[in-house]
Amino acid sequence: MKEAKALIAWCAFSLLTAAALVSITPTAAAQGDSGAVYVLTNQHANSVLVYARADDGALTLSGSFLTGGMGAGTGGDPLGSQGSLVLGSMHQLLFAVNAGSNDVSVFRVSGLSLQLMDRVLSGGTMPVSLAVKGSLLYVLNAGGTPNIQGFLVNPCGHLVHLAGSGRPLAGGDGSAPAQVSFTPDGDVLMVTEKNTNQIDTWTVDDEGFAQDRTVTNSSGGTPFGFAFADRDFAIVSEAEPSALSSYAVGDNGHLILITGTLSDGQKANCWVVVTKNRRYAFTTNTGSGNISSYLVSQDGSLTLLDAVAANTGTGTAPIDMALSDDSRFLYVREATKSVVEGFRVESNGNLIPVNSAPGVPAGAQGVAAR
Repeated sequence: MKEAKALIAWCAFSLLTAAALVSITPTAAAQGDSGAVYVLTNQHANSVLVYARADDGALTLSGSFLTGGMGAGTGGDPLGSQGSLVLGSMHQLLFAVNAGSNDVSVFRVSGLSLQLMDRVLSGGTMPVSLAVKGSLLYVLNAGGTPNIQGFLVNPCGHLVHLAGSGRPLAGGDGSAPAQVSFTPDGDVLMVTEKNTNQIDTWTVDDEGFAQDRTVTNSSGGTPFGFAFADRDFAIVSEAEPSALSSYAVGDNGHLILITGTLSDGQKANCWVVVTKNRRYAFTTNTGSGNISSYLVSQDGSLTLLDAVAANTGTGTAPIDMALSDDSRFLYVREATKSVVEGFRVESNGNLIPVNSAPGVPAGAQGVAAR
C-alpha cells in the first residue's frame, strides 16, 4: 500500500512538472499545435527530433529531446526495423528504443514538447521495435537470442515489466526480426522475421501475456514492415522481391494468405503504412528512391495502384515513414539526404509533395506522426 501511494504521488508530481514545463515553453504556444512529426536520431546520445506540422503539412524543426539512452548502428537502415518510435493511445505518450543501451524511453507529449518520464531495460539485447495498445507495451529485441517482452504502462508513463512475458522467436538467433505490432483490437501480437521468411503471431490474454505462438511462412522473401487495414487484415512488405502481401488474421492468431507477393517492380521496399480509411497502402522502395501505392479492397485483397506514386530521387533511400492522424499527410525519412519529406495524400491516393525538412542525422531510424 505504501508503494502504491508513493507511485501515485510520484506520478502526480511528474505530471505537474510536465505541465509546468509546457507553460514556459514558447514553441507550442507561439506556433499552435496542428500536429507533429517525430524522428529518432539513433545517435550515441540518443534523442527525438520534433517537427511542428503546419495546416498545409509543411514541417519546421521545433526541438530535440534526449532519451537518456544510446542509439546504435550506422547507415540508412541501422536497426533494420519498423516501429522503433511509436505513439501511445490518444498520443499522450511517446515510446523510443535505445538499441545501444538495451532500454526503452517513455516521453509525455505536451504540444511540441516532450518530457522524459521513464527509462527501463528492454529485457533483451538491441531493442528495435515497439508495439503499444492501451496500457500494454511489447518490445522486440533483435540481438542475442531475439525475443519479445511485455510491460505495463501506468497513466503517468512509468513502465513495469510483466514478469514471465518473454517469448523467443521461432527463428531463434538467426531470425533478424523487423517489427512487432498489435492488431487494432489488441487480441493478436505479430512479428516479422527477415532471415527466416517467417511471421510469428501470438494471441494476447486478458493479463497481457502473449500465448500460443503460430508460425506462418511468408508469401515472399524478407518480410519486413507491416500495417493493419482492419482488425482482420495484415499488409506485409517483402523486400525480395519488392512487394506487398495481405493476410487475414484469425482470432486464434492464424494467418491466411489473401494476396500473395504483389510486386511493385521496384527495389528493396521496407516500411508500409495504411490510411485511416483503410483504402490505400504505401510502401517505401529504398533501393529505387520512390514510394509505391496499393489499393486495399474491403476483403483485404491488394491491387497495385501506382508503382511510382512519388519519386524522391535516385540514391535518396526513402525508408521510415508515417501518416498524420487523419492520413492527410505522409512523411518519409530519406536516409542519404538527412531530411524528412512530406506529401499530401489526395482522395484518389495520389501523393503531392509538400516540403522537405532538414536536420535528420545520418544513422537515424524511426518516424512517428500525429
